[in-house]
Amino acid sequence: MQKTRVLGIIPARWASTRFPGKPLHPIAGKPLIQLVWDQCNKTHCLDEILIATDDARIAESAESFGAKVVMTSNDHVSGTDRIAEAAQTDQDCTHIINIQGDEPLIDPGLIDQLAEKISNDSTICMITAAVLGINNLDLANSNVVKTVINKENNAIYFSRSVIPHQNSESPAAPCYRHKGIYGYTKDFLLKFVRWEPSPLELAERLEQLRAIENGASIHVIITDDNSIGVDTPEQAIMVEQQILANT
Repeated sequence: MQKTRVLGIIPARWASTRFPGKPLHPIAGKPLIQLVWDQCNKTHCLDEILIATDDARIAESAESFGAKVVMTSNDHVSGTDRIAEAAQTDQDCTHIINIQGDEPLIDPGLIDQLAEKISNDSTICMITAAVLGINNLDLANSNVVKTVINKENNAIYFSRSVIPHQNSESPAAPCYRHKGIYGYTKDFLLKFVRWEPSPLELAERLEQLRAIENGASIHVIITDDNSIGVDTPEQAIMVEQQILANT
């Protein structure tokens, strides 16, 4: 039996439409990517942590604070493609946790939950997380991804729209706010990136729908980690204020 080896991979690219150079944006005295790496280093279930990038500036910065870097192609259209290339540099890797490079407040305990669950349950090939409870503003916000799950805690669907329909005549079925962290078996990840983008994926601009459309199950861990990511310079200020308030 192959020994389990779990990689934590943080994809990072320079070119962002809304926030160019985001991985190196300074927050509380450190580049954003280092804050994410710091959180990953607080985990217990990751055998190694990699930063996958196509940019020499990000690589140089990451190496300066002690991170292991894998240089990847600059042709990748998604972080998933990037981590798949990085994962192939480790022949012994069996599972991958994809930690978003703009989540500097990610809970290390949540990373461990996902890593432990997927590496101990052979029926799970893909895993993610969601938060129960979503306010009306977020329900209406297309940048906030919603999901609904079945009784086995597998995702039924993900959407930028309100799901399920809010019926005032009966109690609303629970809606969860999706948190963009994923885990995969290595075999499934390499298969996933070979599939063509699917119709629902293209309509919603949500890559995880490709898995559902191809008949795969996505297991969902329910978490109370309600930390925010950094999509804009304004959110970087909010995160910095939160970090400084807790130090």
